[in-house]
Amino acid sequence: MDSATSETRTPLGASADNGLKIVVVGGFGAGKTTLVRSVSEIRPLNTEETMTQAGAAIDDLGGVRGKTATTVAFDFGRITLDAHNVLYLFGAPGQERFWFLWDRLFSGTLGAVVLVDTRRIGDSWYAIDRLEKHGTPFIVACNDFGGPAFTPAQIREALDLDPHVPLVHCDARSRESSKLVLITLVERVKAVHADPARVSRQELV
Repeated sequence: MDSATSETRTPLGASADNGLKIVVVGGFGAGKTTLVRSVSEIRPLNTEETMTQAGAAIDDLGGVRGKTATTVAFDFGRITLDAHNVLYLFGAPGQERFWFLWDRLFSGTLGAVVLVDTRRIGDSWYAIDRLEKHGTPFIVACNDFGGPAFTPAQIREALDLDPHVPLVHCDARSRESSKLVLITLVERVKAVHADPARVSRQELV
């Protein structure tokens, strides 16, 4: 298992002048904070707070009973692509009570990763719906929690995914796996902008 915390963090170069924004969204406990933490080249900013009994009474803890902390605003990380381009990662909170933050986070976003926990597939529907309404290119990444072994076709059917939306599997704890997720997203964004005719009807709404 790779760990981003063991690597040397480098400061942002003075020549960097183009910031590219990516948002990681998904259901409660899907691993968004973990993905941002594993792939960021800086110590990520996060707004995790210890879960309380009051929060447990509001949030659906089915399938994530071992979770002790939760994001209450957003996570933030950074990846330097080259001397002039920097990727900024924003991890959105997953609970329904924080969904009002999502539309603001989507503003100016290049693309998005919808992180899915296959034990709670239904938690991803809202994220996909909002991204389609915003016309934001996105991919779906299934985080490996050792849950039900669904086939890609079953996951696509459950999420009603457009055929053009990439679907990948990942381990959000692994830096290499998380990097492949972001590479897939960048390729998706490039394809959308290079050939707008391939953008689905939903993405044009």
